[in-house]
Amino acid sequence: MKRFVYLILLPVFAACGGKKEDTSTAPPVSMVENKPAVEGSKVFKISCAVCHGPDGKLGLNGSKDLSVSVLTLEERIALITKGKGVMPAQENILSAEEIKAAAEYSMTLKK
Repeated sequence: MKRFVYLILLPVFAACGGKKEDTSTAPPVSMVENKPAVEGSKVFKISCAVCHGPDGKLGLNGSKDLSVSVLTLEERIALITKGKGVMPAQENILSAEEIKAAAEYSMTLKK
């Protein structure tokens, strides 16, 4: 009976012990190259829309109406990064890419 079991299991074990693939010549995959672009609309909806609203016009907690803002992209990035008044700084919460994406998206909310 033991021989029968060995004869059945031998091909299974042989199939599992195949040759390893040589990956030493393959170039390393960079996480940065494969990183998907940050979607500003998603960042805005998660981090900004609570006070500014999904269309930028809510004005909750004294937030400004983004649809009439005249701030440049650079000014928006600085404001989101450092905060102002009751708006908290996002530099320790969001990455620089997320801040830029949210700022760029906020530019699309103009009337």
